[in-house]
Amino acid sequence: MTENENIMKRSLIVVGGGPLQVPLIRTALSMELNPVVFDMDADAPGRALSAHFVQMSTRDIDGCVREAKRLVREMPLHGVITAGTDASRAVSAIAAALELPGIRYSDAEAASNKVLMRKRLKKAGVPIPAFVPVWNLKDAREGLDEIGCPAVLKPAENMGARGVIKIRHRSELAAAYKHAKKYTTTGEMILEEFMEGPELSVDALTFDGEFWITGVADRIIEKEPFFIERGHNMPSSMPTEALEEVRQVMKEGMQALGIHTGAGKGDIKVTPDGVKIGELAARLSGGWMSSHTYPLHSGVNLYRAAIQIALGERPDNLSPSRSRIVIERGLFSPPGRILSISGQEAMKAVPGIEEVFFTRSPGQIMGELTSNIDKVGHVIASGDSLEEAEDSVRKALEHFELEVDETAGIRWEDVEEKARARMGDSVCWVCKKCDGKNCASGVPGMGGVGSQKSFRDNTRALDEIRIVPSFVRSAVRVDTGLELFGKHLEHPVLGAPMTGAGTNLKDSIGELELAVGMARAYRDSGSIAFLGDGASLGKFHTILQAIEEVEGFSVLICKPREDTREIQRRMQAAVDRGIVAVGMDIDAVAFRTMQLRGQRGLARTAEAIAELREKVKAPFVLKGILNPRDAESAARAGVDAIVVSNHGGRVLDEAPGAARVLEEVGQAWLSGGGSPAGLMADGGVRSGADVYKYLSLGARAVLVGRPSVIALAGGGEPALRFMIQSYSRELNSTMNLCGNPDLASIQSGQSIQRLSAPEGNSERDLPSRNA
Repeated sequence: MTENENIMKRSLIVVGGGPLQVPLIRTALSMELNPVVFDMDADAPGRALSAHFVQMSTRDIDGCVREAKRLVREMPLHGVITAGTDASRAVSAIAAALELPGIRYSDAEAASNKVLMRKRLKKAGVPIPAFVPVWNLKDAREGLDEIGCPAVLKPAENMGARGVIKIRHRSELAAAYKHAKKYTTTGEMILEEFMEGPELSVDALTFDGEFWITGVADRIIEKEPFFIERGHNMPSSMPTEALEEVRQVMKEGMQALGIHTGAGKGDIKVTPDGVKIGELAARLSGGWMSSHTYPLHSGVNLYRAAIQIALGERPDNLSPSRSRIVIERGLFSPPGRILSISGQEAMKAVPGIEEVFFTRSPGQIMGELTSNIDKVGHVIASGDSLEEAEDSVRKALEHFELEVDETAGIRWEDVEEKARARMGDSVCWVCKKCDGKNCASGVPGMGGVGSQKSFRDNTRALDEIRIVPSFVRSAVRVDTGLELFGKHLEHPVLGAPMTGAGTNLKDSIGELELAVGMARAYRDSGSIAFLGDGASLGKFHTILQAIEEVEGFSVLICKPREDTREIQRRMQAAVDRGIVAVGMDIDAVAFRTMQLRGQRGLARTAEAIAELREKVKAPFVLKGILNPRDAESAARAGVDAIVVSNHGGRVLDEAPGAARVLEEVGQAWLSGGGSPAGLMADGGVRSGADVYKYLSLGARAVLVGRPSVIALAGGGEPALRFMIQSYSRELNSTMNLCGNPDLASIQSGQSIQRLSAPEGNSERDLPSRNA
């Protein structure tokens, strides 16, 4: 096409050049128009289709008007339009400045700001939920007093359900406020009554006093307290009388907002009290409804009709020529970095699939799913029935392949915040430094026994050790790997046995979730987790489920019950499922949670331990050793490994921190014939540097307890893997700084310095090393 021919064409400004606007731009091209695309992103996909591209933020109203005025001096401009994005103010301002068809700017503003929208609709008598404007937490509290629960808090200006959150109980208000506030563009929010009932998405066009409903779809909303649209079904399955009421309310809403020329997009609820408007925007919908599902359903080219109105023409061909079931379903990703996403062509080849869009690409980091912007793609399918269309989607999803590094993008501060909210004030406050000084609970709970002195001494003993690096030496290539129980582990950061989700965590985490999460996360991070059988007799079947889930790749630690045959039975059941090793936490003979469950613990002689060890054909561990005599006896009894531990300060308030006794206990273990590879420790580990300190005192592997539970509570297995990897990386870095090529080279005392710490100075201010 020649330049003169191009100039002779009519030109249409399209505000927005993203994926949702590409179908609109293509429609303009099919109508022999020159699309002039405005978008802030220089790489917006609509740019390649445009006759002219203007790099400008669609939120910069003055900038858009300025560029439009400049362009009109160079070429005639005949209309301005948007779809699928909240840019109606820019469209209105450009239309007014160039005297093009459109609505008033004040009306576009009312259709963009939810508070102004509600006020307009209320004044006109259009049914809406009760609402109050919110600028601060005080407004929100007072508004909740007025509206009650459940309620919904949302930014006054945003789209795609960003920042929208349901408040089910008053206790959720502060967290909901913080979430919504993050997504405000002006600081203003709106608190409104939660409306029960199905939700519909409605598109409409209006021109010269005429009004057309151009699509009503059933929205599928999930993921409470957020409002995530899993997809929509076209046409709506609502009764005819309800749809007629929806049509009337939609028309009244558009008239109240002054939308007389162009499009309207409504989110409408059919409540027990009648039809009410949730939101109403001066544009066509996104989510591929106006561009794909309605045209495929009806045979109507909705974008062509909308462009005609933008050019000042009455739209034609709005009568449906068919009625086919068409659905859209979102594609979702867990949080993390996308490593690969594929299968698009195979998905499209499935009968009934009309289109497949991938909106994300490898390398992008996905956050927690809290809005409709967080999807990675969309599938559009059609059929003679809803069941047929849904079956096509199911078959297409069999070809969808998504690989995600779920540890990427995790912030430990976010994990702590979520764990704090999940576990609650009565379980764990998730202190910035988990050291026993300010615990929310004792035993039962996440804290220590008595005054927490033994718990505190774990971290205090580690705090009294400094690491001394070495630099005048040969360079080293660090290998943190080790052999343990006949298995190769990539690093010595192991999971401590954490059980009692009901007793200690008040069911803030399920028992199976806790056990499987520990076992799987440590396995997938190149290590291994210890699983405890718990104080309750009935809990063991859950632990066996977890062992089976990881095909035995874990270590079972049993309580020292009085019934030796029961211990042997449990260990054998674990061995039958491929367990890597078994053992006892011998220090739990008088454990408080066992007493609460009517279980009596029993101390055992070396001979009794040797007899039990002989009957179980698996490596055997004794956990809870603090006394050198016990260590030597354990070695002579044939125990394969010991864990130097004071049980996290949960057994005896006066017990020393594990780091205080590790060297002496280790020497006794070795003198009794114990293997250096079988010496482990736990207690107070909050970093890879802490792991290094224990290794410098003679341990070959180190167990991590409380931070593991916090990670699972605050971010599931990805957060726990993130924590393990962080500890492992810090250990690797510390070894490199100290010149240690492998774990065996970390000699006792060579790279550490002990500080003197008088009893009265035990609470000195030291740097936090929480994960």
